[in-house]
This record gives sequence, structure tokens and C-alpha cells, in this order.
Amino acid sequence: MPSYEQLRELLDPASTVLMTVECQQGVVGPESALPELAAEARSSGALANVARLVSVAHQSGVQVLHAIAERRPDGRGANHNARLFRAAGRLPVQQLSGTGAVRIAPPVEVADEDLVVRRLHGLSPVAGTDVDPLLRNLGCRTLLITGVSANIAIPNAVFDAVNLGYTAVVPADAIAGVPADYTPAMIRNTLALVATITTTQEVLGAWKRPYRAG
Repeated sequence: MPSYEQLRELLDPASTVLMTVECQQGVVGPESALPELAAEARSSGALANVARLVSVAHQSGVQVLHAIAERRPDGRGANHNARLFRAAGRLPVQQLSGTGAVRIAPPVEVADEDLVVRRLHGLSPVAGTDVDPLLRNLGCRTLLITGVSANIAIPNAVFDAVNLGYTAVVPADAIAGVPADYTPAMIRNTLALVATITTTQEVLGAWKRPYRAG
């Protein structure tokens, strides 16, 4: 893990964006299409830690971006080229545009200044979406990645961020996947090789101490 000063430098509010990944009702809420993942996100404390990070980001002037996965009711433009997509199409809860399933799930709060990016296709919250141009327009250098799942969307986001030239930072206790022991294995064997791994408390500590302007 980085030193305190290194982390503070990485997480400068002027050049950091906090991204929540698929923290939506239909994924991590009580009526989730993926109840095992929803239960793990809540029981592990990951969703609560995402909420804590978002709250302090709002107070510290850090831009928050919520990445949502959804599909049109008619399915136009959605992927069908992998087993995951075909299975998702048969689930009793669908992530349909405009429904409660694609709203951000409590306790994560959405402020007026937050950005919400919705994707209708693919596995990544970054590739093929508006995220990269928005980050560049914001002057982002560090992307703080939180949410679900450690199985697919989180590693996709990390790899894409790194390939695009951003520094990826992952609070290990603010992401979740299934089974429970998969997340630490993914962090240790894959994400730690390309991202800065930290904790929610360390990020909050870095933001709560005032930054000097300029």
C-alpha cells in the first residue's frame, strides 16, 4: 500500500474522480437480480463503505460519477455474445431503463453535481461509454473505483482506466464479488499488479485533512 503522503497526492480532489460501479437497486438492492452478490455487497460492508466514500467526496469537492448498467425494454443494442448476457436476459429482475432497478441503491446518495453514465452494452463501465471523455474534461488523473462486481465489472474498469492513462485506485473494502473469497484473491493476484490498493478509512483520512490550494 502507498504511504499516507503518496495517497494524499494521488487522491488530490482537484484531479480525482470517485466512480461507483453498478451500485443500483437491481444489482445490490433488496430486490436484486443477483441476490448472492447483493447479500455479499451488504454483509461485507462494501456497499456501506461506498456510501461513506461518496458522502465524504461530496464534502471534499471530489467529483462523483455513478456507472449504471441497463438495457432497453426491447433489448435493442444489448449484447448476446456471452453466456452471462444470455443468462441475465432470463432473470426475473431486469435492469430496464427508467425503472427502479437502475436507480442508485441506498445508502449511497446522489448529489446534484454527480454524473450518471448509463450503458446499454458490454461488460465495462469505461470502454465504449462517455466515462473517458468526461474524465478528461474534468482534468481527472486518478480514478477511484468502487462497487460491484469484483468478478467482472471492477477488473474491466481498472484495466480500461490504466490503458487510458489514468491511475486506478481501489479501496479493497469497497468492492464485492462472489463467492466471498474471490474478491481478495482477485485483488491480490490481479488488481494489485495494476492499481493502487488501499482501504476506505485511508481514503477518508486523506480527504478529511485540508488540501492546500495551488
